[in-house]
Amino acid sequence: TLVGRGDRVYADRLNHASLVDGVRLSGARLHRYRHGDMTHLAQWLERGGRGQPWIITDGVFSMDGDIAPLPELATLAQRYGAGIILDEAHAFGVLGTEGQGTVAHWNMDVHGVDAIMGTLGKAFGVYGAFVAGSQDLVDLLRNRARSFIYHTALPSALAAAALAALDLLRNGDARRERLTQHRQHLRAQVPDAPWLASETPIQGLLLGDARRALTVSAQLRRAGLYCPPVRPPTVPAGSARLRITLSAAHSRDDIELLATALREVL
Repeated sequence: TLVGRGDRVYADRLNHASLVDGVRLSGARLHRYRHGDMTHLAQWLERGGRGQPWIITDGVFSMDGDIAPLPELATLAQRYGAGIILDEAHAFGVLGTEGQGTVAHWNMDVHGVDAIMGTLGKAFGVYGAFVAGSQDLVDLLRNRARSFIYHTALPSALAAAALAALDLLRNGDARRERLTQHRQHLRAQVPDAPWLASETPIQGLLLGDARRALTVSAQLRRAGLYCPPVRPPTVPAGSARLRITLSAAHSRDDIELLATALREVL
């Protein structure tokens, strides 16, 4: 709805597959910059071209768990007249004051982002999704977004559950602190593991070979731990990994069990 033929989209190479598919469906020209590489993005933007430029990024990257450099993205967007579309699926509820996400994490003004997408299926714990933005943006989507107009509305029970979850997230500082403690404790217990850089509950363990990732995941499963393997084509060849997702519902004993098992299997 926002992006059409003739427009230019600049997307982080590690964006979620749904963002890639959305760009393909829009008919816009897609330029993928190296993950988190602002110099590469600036080079693409400097080349210019016809149509409206858009920068599209995850807030928290789903397979690595790292956080987008949103302040630098906003600076480049302002310099080159680009819009920003931010996918906050893995950031809402986890990052920033009251779990407000990546914008709050970087202490930025929310008006520096044109469209913010979020899911109700992660930290909210229910189902559905939303887009937030200016009133003009909301009116445009309500009237032009076919996938919204012709979609069945969420059941009222789910909407009520989402509102209740929102209150829990806003008052969830203790849960967010528990997540931080879990992450720090896990890494301290297995310091030599091939961890990917991440300040979020998504903790990637880079194993490289797809067969090794499958084997290690199976060994952990036998120990009662579900740590799914992620391998090509979901991630590039040679970067197969375990995708460990921590939860505030985990106990300290759970983290100890995981750390012990990882030391054994690795």
